[in-house]
Amino acid sequence: MKNMNTINDVKLLDLPKISDVRGNITFIEAGRPIPYTIQRVYWMYDVPGGETRGGHAFKTLKEMFIALSGSFNVVVDDGYNTKSFTLNRPYIGLYLPNLIWRRLENFSTNSVCLVLSSLPYSTEEYIRNYSNYLDTINILKDKHENNH
Repeated sequence: MKNMNTINDVKLLDLPKISDVRGNITFIEAGRPIPYTIQRVYWMYDVPGGETRGGHAFKTLKEMFIALSGSFNVVVDDGYNTKSFTLNRPYIGLYLPNLIWRRLENFSTNSVCLVLSSLPYSTEEYIRNYSNYLDTINILKDKHENNH
């Protein structure tokens, strides 16, 4: 089994940016720069001031967040450490591997958050309770340590 993911596995990725006096273009192609196949795309918008989104982790699903417009913070937690990333550029993505707790907050007016997921939607993928999340990662950590 792979080592458990930590907040050190959460990465800001530069997306291709083609600058032009008529406006910039950023793109994503199959296999680059995202380290998985995209199977679902969704976006969040019109998030009222002071609201948070997320507050869960995924068992195997990986995601990338991109601020297409405006800004927001992504707070990540691996059960031991937390870190906050501010996304405010449409050519920067934040890669989150599986088993990382996430919360999105501080949405600016008219912000749009694009999310690229490695799997289609499934309620079975979600860990929605933080206490259950801690139990899950501790069980996996114990299994990993006992196999070595």
